[in-house]
Amino acid sequence: MDEALLARLRDGEEAAFGEVVTAWSPVMLHVARGFVPTRASAQEVVQEAWLAVLRGLDGFQGRSALRTWVLAITANLARRRGAADARTVPWTDLAPDESGTVDPSRFRGPGDTWPGGWTPAGAPQPWGPEAAALSGEVRALFTAALEGLPTSQRTVVALRDVDGLSAPEVCAALGVSAANQRVLLHRGRARLRQQLEDYYHDVEVST
Repeated sequence: MDEALLARLRDGEEAAFGEVVTAWSPVMLHVARGFVPTRASAQEVVQEAWLAVLRGLDGFQGRSALRTWVLAITANLARRRGAADARTVPWTDLAPDESGTVDPSRFRGPGDTWPGGWTPAGAPQPWGPEAAALSGEVRALFTAALEGLPTSQRTVVALRDVDGLSAPEVCAALGVSAANQRVLLHRGRARLRQQLEDYYHDVEVST
């Protein structure tokens, strides 16, 4: 697959280039947003990355997947852009999250019969079939909640759950360890789930 696509790109086939720009630009934007402070800066990084890809195609040796190579170019350019803005993201800064991923009040206290377990009110709530009717609102909520995550968590969650990248692809694109990727993904997903659970709880109460 990569070999055929690479050949088409090296031959200057406009249709092939259009296909990859359409398919990969959203992923590249998520990668860039992990290192620069604004969406506008990330868009500029993506444009610069595509120019770098065009210039480097002949030198691509296939030691990684073509998309992985493109994402690595994007990340490198974004890091430099972020450093120039003095706002680069500290990917290795994984100190304990003081806010926690789940509200501690949802768990039973040490004097309870089942310490550490869910309280009746705090237990995760199932999302029933009626959620389909709220899908538009939920998508808007999810988008807003995703944007509200800390940058590193947002980037990993977006790449994994929105763009569908595998864990190794995310690690390669962002230059993070497998352990760091797992921590960021867990924290981000937990925050998103909490907000969605709160939303469905409020809907249920109001109906």
